[in-house]
Amino acid sequence: MLVLKVTMLEGRSQSQKEDLIQLLSQTASRELEYPLEEIRVVIYEVSRSQWGVAGRSLACQDRRGQ
Repeated sequence: MLVLKVTMLEGRSQSQKEDLIQLLSQTASRELEYPLEEIRVVIYEVSRSQWGVAGRSLACQDRRGQ
């Protein structure tokens, strides 16, 4: 079994996530010569308050206009 883990900011539609799962699975299957039915994709969505850049959360940067 091959597990692909994606961590991204929340906010994408279910349709976008379905498309991503399909594209990642198909690409991994083709490029790694791995059976498609053995590929798993897990998406972790993180809020802006839990994602930090340059020492501050994105939520904090949003509040400060940066």
